[in-house]
Amino acid sequence: MTPPVLFYGHPPPALFPEPAGSVQTSPLEPGGIDLGASSAGPFASALILAPPGRLEREWVLARALQLLPVGAVLTALAPNDRGGARIAPALRAFGCEVSDEPRRRHRICRTLRPASPAGLDAALEAGAPRLDPALGLWTQPGVFSWDRPDAGTTLLLGVLPALAGRGADLGCGIGVLARQVLGSPAVSSIELWDIDRRAVACARRNVPDPRAGCHHGDVRRMGPGAPDLDFVVMNPPFHDGGREDRALGVAFIEAAARRLKPGGTCWVTANRHLPYEAPLSAAFAEVRPRAEAGGFKVYEAVR
Repeated sequence: MTPPVLFYGHPPPALFPEPAGSVQTSPLEPGGIDLGASSAGPFASALILAPPGRLEREWVLARALQLLPVGAVLTALAPNDRGGARIAPALRAFGCEVSDEPRRRHRICRTLRPASPAGLDAALEAGAPRLDPALGLWTQPGVFSWDRPDAGTTLLLGVLPALAGRGADLGCGIGVLARQVLGSPAVSSIELWDIDRRAVACARRNVPDPRAGCHHGDVRRMGPGAPDLDFVVMNPPFHDGGREDRALGVAFIEAAARRLKPGGTCWVTANRHLPYEAPLSAAFAEVRPRAEAGGFKVYEAVR
């Protein structure tokens, strides 16, 4: 049986349609293969939409080279404004001979897996999960706000009251909000949802409370479920593929409203420029501003 193609992310179809026999390995794809798992591979070749962050990008390239046989083709690309010019130097540092082609505002790099690539272990270690001493939490390069406290989350933590009953943290990241929520003994359970497999893995380590359940999934495609929650907390994303998409936050607001009981509360933080007041008012009976500082705002919305 022919090994599959390692496929990471979603390159523009006009440049590279999804190869036949490929398997998705991006951590942002629920149901895909975990590229970091020991069971990943072998693969026949690789097609990678390279991430913009250096440590994350070099981890993905190094892991792909590790899982490919000698002489296999690796193709990696990225937009010019999201690290495209940095792919070729990274591959050359691993001992690869690289062709580097500009096309449609992207840089497309191709190489053959060398017999003895250099520096893979260092790149894999630099991009791996780690216990951050400053945060006191498990985190990983590429995860949202992986190396510093997020200002919007910090603002919400400062005004969040003790909650009670069943709840959810939508877009949980590494579990910062859920950790504080579970400080209330009146909380019976909390669901942690995130589209990033790495974030969910970190949240499991950061929030070991038996009342917490972690889920790798897209909140936009989360089953409707019963309106059985007493509270939702969230710092919804507003970027998709690196581009601002305000519909993301609206989808999170609507998902929270579907899951909350009448009288249930949604605590949401967002950048000040995001116009969430209208969708909040459409989905909830009452919307109360609770804080605004440093370019962020917090609302309490009552179902």
